[in-house]
Amino acid sequence: MSQEQEKLHATSHYLYYPDEKDIPPYLAYGFRPIFLLLAPYMIISMTLWGALWSGVIYIPFIGNILTWHIYEMLFGILTAGTLAFLSTGLPELFPGMVPFVGKRLKYIMILWLAGRLSFWMIDVTGIYLAAFLNLSMLGWIIWFAKDAVLDKLQRHASIGYTLVAIFAIEVWFFASELGFAKSSSLDILKVAAGAIVVLVLLAMRRVNMEAVNELMEDKGIDDTFISRPPKTNLAIFAISLFTIVEFLYPNNSALGWLGLATGAAILAITADYKLKDEFILNQPFVIYLALIYLMLSVGYALMGWDILNVNINGINHFRHFITSGGIGLAYLVVMIIIGWIHTGRHLTSNIYTHLMIGLIVAATFLRGLIPFFPEYTSEFYAYSAVLFVIPFVLYMKVFFGFLMAPRADGIKG
Repeated sequence: MSQEQEKLHATSHYLYYPDEKDIPPYLAYGFRPIFLLLAPYMIISMTLWGALWSGVIYIPFIGNILTWHIYEMLFGILTAGTLAFLSTGLPELFPGMVPFVGKRLKYIMILWLAGRLSFWMIDVTGIYLAAFLNLSMLGWIIWFAKDAVLDKLQRHASIGYTLVAIFAIEVWFFASELGFAKSSSLDILKVAAGAIVVLVLLAMRRVNMEAVNELMEDKGIDDTFISRPPKTNLAIFAISLFTIVEFLYPNNSALGWLGLATGAAILAITADYKLKDEFILNQPFVIYLALIYLMLSVGYALMGWDILNVNINGINHFRHFITSGGIGLAYLVVMIIIGWIHTGRHLTSNIYTHLMIGLIVAATFLRGLIPFFPEYTSEFYAYSAVLFVIPFVLYMKVFFGFLMAPRADGIKG
């Protein structure tokens, strides 16, 4: 393929780019303002969480700090990450779809920020306002993704259906906070975590296809990577079953076996990286992507192991392999991949990307050590929060210049 043909292929989904004048680079495509806000938001919220939990500071307008922390790390980050993924990916998947840019993008980012502020100040502004703003944000994202759900071929409908399920869980959460539902909000957030893991697996199946094949093309590797749905579907079934049983029968020993089975099912997805003709497991981005599945697998397996054998009350700490490790790593890896490819650059790994990934893994393992060394709980909490924050500081250093400038290849967006 010639250079001109490559450029035409890259620009095919930009043919319907809006004819809006004076769009600043940071509003030129959906992922740009989201990543510009998401990285510092992760830094601020995790730093505050560490300080609040350790008692270093006290902020009176933040309600239950544990509920605040879990909700923000699940739903608060989810809405931004999902919007970035869909607003970047859907125009590619559905030719003719108008990219979401400019003023419309600015207004939806204001809604996201309002949702974050309303939940931070929920004791002052009230639950109804927080519920309205946050549900409006997720509801708008579902409307934006309606082309995927209504697609006659149903190629990507599973993402839309999963978002609808997550929306219902968020409604359930606020109903609990308002006293309309008997289930505890923390139990509902565990259900939400399971649903978000399902969404991550569905999204990563598509990210893998784009990123690994892009990488192999750049490296001149003559092979094709295929993310096989049966493995992902088996993992999704196992996660869903574990989530339902944990909610209904949290003390049942069967949950332990389900945890081990779920861990094995997720780990099996990594077999897709074993290609017939080429060895790619030595490629950094393949390792980054495989670590997402590994962290999720370890999390479910350790929770199952804890229930079956040891019962050292470490299940909530082991859950961080799923949330901080698997989900957190998925967000960061996608931010890195999109930060390179969709600013007109080649997928590149360097010392900064290695550090970003390695520090997320290290932070997660520190949290996982707490059940074994309870005397160091405060230290592990503090150190893991610091290690988790540094990758997003590095992301700002490496990618913010790209996000604030036009694409390097001159293409719109």
